[in-house]
Amino acid sequence: MSVREQALHFSCAGDALLGIVSSPAAPMASSGVGVLIVVGGPQYRAGSHRQFVLLARALSAQGHVCLRFDYRGMGDSAGAARDFEAVEADIGAAIAALRSHSPAVQRIVLWGLCDGASASLLYLRSRAAQADVHGLCLVNPWVRSVETLARARVKHYYRERLMQRSFWLKLLRGGVATEAVRGLLANLRQASAAPAATDGQEQLPFPKAMAQAWKSFDGPVLLLLSGQDLTAKEFIDTATTAPAWAGVLNGPNISREDLPLADHTFSEDAQRRQLEQICIDWLRSHALIAHARKRPS
Repeated sequence: MSVREQALHFSCAGDALLGIVSSPAAPMASSGVGVLIVVGGPQYRAGSHRQFVLLARALSAQGHVCLRFDYRGMGDSAGAARDFEAVEADIGAAIAALRSHSPAVQRIVLWGLCDGASASLLYLRSRAAQADVHGLCLVNPWVRSVETLARARVKHYYRERLMQRSFWLKLLRGGVATEAVRGLLANLRQASAAPAATDGQEQLPFPKAMAQAWKSFDGPVLLLLSGQDLTAKEFIDTATTAPAWAGVLNGPNISREDLPLADHTFSEDAQRRQLEQICIDWLRSHALIAHARKRPS
């Protein structure tokens, strides 16, 4: 199926935003699903090695209308720069623009990589937002803190290094492994540090807010995890050990796919194509079905 692309200008809180819509060339071929690609940052709508361009075209060739856009203050969009914790208004404006541009779109799926996945979940903190989103595709979600990064390094990097004969030979010879030992000890201290106490007035830490939003969302969710990515490993460690995340990954609406050879941005063509096919298959089997679920009131 051929794809057509065009620029889409819309506004958010008085600032001009720019996106690119990829649509099936034949209007009658539309699936009725709109995929909003929520960019992880700091980067703009094309993505690393044009990842989001290629993804949007692949999904559109299967009948889905896709919008990839720049947040305020990023790429070709006006306004002050902001991080992923402050883009809920941008996402909401993009959803409205996508619906206005493509009236045939009946269901919205948010697709996010790294802190784009985190931003997608944070957007769903409001019940009104949940009513506007049908499905989620979350790729290597970002849940980083000093403690979680340290634990991930100890578990997934230093453990492997300690099993290598070359590491111990370098250590005995006074080589660079000495620095690795110092790094291990520093990470062990950080991993065991207790979170800073709060007076209860501060905003909920974003990983906990992500977990709460995930638990309250009952639409289909596709979780994609790269095997060669510390961010993905850090997410799994958090989601399987942190009390706030208890039971999240076991929900009946969760589809999980692990890609052992993929890096964080799926930079190899084979891994990128596998990612695209998984998304296409998931959209066909889940997001395209008129999902009978109670919308939040």
